[in-house]
Amino acid sequence: MKVATLQSKIYEIRNLKVMLDFDLAALYEIQTKVLNQAVKRNYKRFPIDFMFQLSHDEWTTMRSQFVTASQGKRNIRTIPYAFTEQGVAMLSGILNSDVAINVNIAIMRTFVIIRKHAIEHKDFNEKLNVLETKYDKKFGDIYEALNYLLQKEETGKNQKERKQIGFKKQ
Repeated sequence: MKVATLQSKIYEIRNLKVMLDFDLAALYEIQTKVLNQAVKRNYKRFPIDFMFQLSHDEWTTMRSQFVTASQGKRNIRTIPYAFTEQGVAMLSGILNSDVAINVNIAIMRTFVIIRKHAIEHKDFNEKLNVLETKYDKKFGDIYEALNYLLQKEETGKNQKERKQIGFKKQ
């Protein structure tokens, strides 16, 4: 399973990285109804931080962002469930097919890659902010002088040239 394919099925909802029930069902090669029935039979394994149902507004917003034709097959009145990384891991305990096991392994690896990139990106942003703060103070005067000269040059073009006063060399 390609990481890019899995990454495209991981969304950020309520500041959490989640996968939706219909995407998981497609990956596991089962119907969404079957996946949700298995979850309902094992509801105690899925606390709110593992799985939650989207609000009507969240679903409406997400649905407007979907462009794929496959969404036409889904009943849009049914609001999907979102599974966090822990929820997806818990699914491996209730779905015992070989496909489910292999897909779960791939999904867990994808979540690890995303987390790694997020950490690296955070470190990079922090270093960039430190450099900007450090050098903005030093170059602030230079930027101000350059802006002054540019403004002076612009206003000078609009004024008539003044006649030079004094002696001229011949």
